Amino acid sequence: MTDDGSADFRRARSPEQREIRKEAILDAATQLLAEMPVGDISLRELSRRVGLSKTNVVRYFETREAVFFELLNRSLERWIEELPADLPSAETVGGASPEAVTAALARSLARRTLLCDLLSSLGSELERNLSAESAREFKIAHIRLLAALADLLRLRITGLSPSAARELVSLTVVCTAGLWPFANPSPAVAEAQQDPELAHTKVDFADRLGRTLHVAATGLLSLG
Repeated sequence: MTDDGSADFRRARSPEQREIRKEAILDAATQLLAEMPVGDISLRELSRRVGLSKTNVVRYFETREAVFFELLNRSLERWIEELPADLPSAETVGGASPEAVTAALARSLARRTLLCDLLSSLGSELERNLSAESAREFKIAHIRLLAALADLLRLRITGLSPSAARELVSLTVVCTAGLWPFANPSPAVAEAQQDPELAHTKVDFADRLGRTLHVAATGLLSLG
């Protein structure tokens, strides 16, 4: 973008104009995540892709991590809105079986590549370079979204207490962060796993996550 174009971005003062600029930055970040891991995306590369200077980008997001935090919460919110269609009906008498719910939950999450990429980077990448105020805002919004997910699961798995549902959601996030990188290895590791001796090391994300969450849900139900 030319200097004049950058000036146009600097002159954006109305809420509508600022929202357009923010959406452009988030769209550029989404495109980059389809091409490379979060850790390989610098603020410089993000600025280049959106056609702005770094100075202009930080007018809207203080760091690259703040961009990905926003993208994470938006992706999580969209998934939760669409998740009921992927889960067993809440009208099932006595609730659905925990196994059916956790399997459906895992399959649905596995289709959300962007969300899984960001969740797997949450602790290791995204919480390292932002202000306490930005972290607070992100986490408050994030916790509210996870609470909505917990409420959704309680409608399907009868017998889960509010605290147990929240714990199941926390385990979903933690297990996703741990399993996703192993289910999506580097090209070299994926090639090595073609060796029959290493076939058992391949991770089917949806299958492994579903079984893990089933065990967790069963245990939480037994605790009352």
